[in-house]
Amino acid sequence: MPVSAGQDLTTVAVLHGGETPPGLERHAGDARLRFAADADELATVLPGSDVLLTWDFTSDAVKAVWEATDTSALRWVHTASAGVDRVAFPALLASGATLTNSRGVFDRPIAEFVLGAVIAFAKDTARSLALQRERTWRHRETETVAGKVATVVGSGPIGRAVADLLGAVGMRVRLVGRRAADGVHAFDELPGLLPDTDHLVLAAPLTDATRGMLHAGTIALLPERARVVNVGRGALVVQDDLTEALATGRLAGAALDVFEVEPLPAASPLWAMEHVLLSPHMSGDVVGWKDMLVELFADNLERFRDGRELRNVVDPERGYVSSSAGKV
Repeated sequence: MPVSAGQDLTTVAVLHGGETPPGLERHAGDARLRFAADADELATVLPGSDVLLTWDFTSDAVKAVWEATDTSALRWVHTASAGVDRVAFPALLASGATLTNSRGVFDRPIAEFVLGAVIAFAKDTARSLALQRERTWRHRETETVAGKVATVVGSGPIGRAVADLLGAVGMRVRLVGRRAADGVHAFDELPGLLPDTDHLVLAAPLTDATRGMLHAGTIALLPERARVVNVGRGALVVQDDLTEALATGRLAGAALDVFEVEPLPAASPLWAMEHVLLSPHMSGDVVGWKDMLVELFADNLERFRDGRELRNVVDPERGYVSSSAGKV
């Protein structure tokens, strides 16, 4: 439903984590901005605010201060990320505040990351770079990606963008969503899809149903040639089980952009594994991404003040934006 501030001057609390959103003051018009770098400052600026922008989407500050803070004036919470697991806790969802995310900003960049990882594995790029540093000339045969099977878990915009790009290079792509739909397998069909999967791509939101979905039991259903690409959330995977499978050769490789604990601890054996590609939660962060996030929020802020429908409204029961909740 439409959300309106109900007053001429809108007050926006911004949890920024030390880096304020670029150009936000210019885009916010005459809205009153209250900046908070951490939980202590957030507890001070949140009371009386109509809107909360969680620019620092890696922070748990909102949950930490929520119960002890007066949030009665808060009508809308926006997170500068596609995932909402940091802010979609029961007390906030029950508060009546509308929750929106930044769906649409990261779709193509993340899909390009996945395609790049798939090709890097097929063409043995890591080994080529290692041999280059050693000045070693070693001829090898590599793989083709055409005809390989990719199972993409997550049928939202990111998963569909991934499926489009992988399909464009000739891969056979199966898309898996919460429920069966045209061109989409239901989540409970996943075990039957794993035995012939060459690349398992995790692009699903983190919900009660998807948490820990890749564990020793589901890994056992994958062929040894399979590789895992996780661009969703670290908690989709039981990391110890995946680490063991990679260490023993039960899986051929993994490209991981997200982890159970971030930053990934230096003691993790994943760092030293030859067939593992690690990146620090940056698969969707391309040049200009912060500007796009600000522009999306500014558009929704204008809608909020006009009493119009907001873009990217998160379904509080599903934990993600449904297909009917607007697109970027």
